[in-house]
Amino acid sequence: MDELLRAMNGPTSTVLGYSLDGDLIATAMVGHDGHRGWVYYLAVAPDRQESGLGRLMMEACEQWLIERGAVKVQLMIRSDNSPVIGFYDQLGYELSDVQVRAKWLKAGDHAHTGSAAL
Repeated sequence: MDELLRAMNGPTSTVLGYSLDGDLIATAMVGHDGHRGWVYYLAVAPDRQESGLGRLMMEACEQWLIERGAVKVQLMIRSDNSPVIGFYDQLGYELSDVQVRAKWLKAGDHAHTGSAAL
C-alpha cells in the first residue's frame, strides 16, 4: 500500500486504472526521472487477460510518459516469465543488455557526515 500511495502522490509518478461496470480490472504504476520512464506492476484481472486491456494500459502509460517529456520507457520482467516476455515482445519492447541491481534502503543506515556535494 505504501508504494501505491507514494506513486499516486509523487510529482513524477502515478497509478493508472481501467474500470468496467464499477470494477477495477486493470492497473499500472508509471513514473519517470525526466528522461526515462518506467512501468511497474501492470496487472489485468485474470478473467480479462488476452482481451487487449494490457496493450491498452501500456499505451496509456506510454502516452502519460510522452506528455511529461520522457523519451524512453523501460520495465523489468522476471527472466522465467515467458508469457509476459512474449506480451512485451509483441508490443515492440526489446531486451536491453543491462543488469538490474537492487538494494533495500532503510532510513538512518548511512548518516551523512562530511560535506560532499550532492
